[in-house]
Amino acid sequence: MNAHKQQVHNFYETIWNLHDASEVNNVLHPDFTFRGSLGHENKGRGGFIGYVDMVHAALGEYRCIIDELVAAGDKVFARMTFTGVRNGHFMDYAPSKKRLSWSGYALVTFIDNKVSDLWALADLKFLELRLGNTAL
Repeated sequence: MNAHKQQVHNFYETIWNLHDASEVNNVLHPDFTFRGSLGHENKGRGGFIGYVDMVHAALGEYRCIIDELVAAGDKVFARMTFTGVRNGHFMDYAPSKKRLSWSGYALVTFIDNKVSDLWALADLKFLELRLGNTAL
């Protein structure tokens, strides 16, 4: 597997899925920038970990499932499925204790085999329809 693809797997498996910040220095570049589909922008490792903590607090058992990775040069494009249990307030919607899933994409840029920039986009229209459905 391409080294950048492997690092994207490490990023999502360790930092997101395991909610383990201990690998941040090994995976993220010191000048890491993040733009998320939920409207958050962060620069630096610490601000990003705060964002990860916020998502995990709202969505228990949160997972980023990589459906496809495409690498070109210093960039990797990821098509993913996001899922979690609505245990807390999420996007101004009350908890429902139900599982929620939606699709998204990320463009990941590397410097020295570390993630230097990540721009995530999700199908927010679908997500908001799911959040507004009180059965979910």
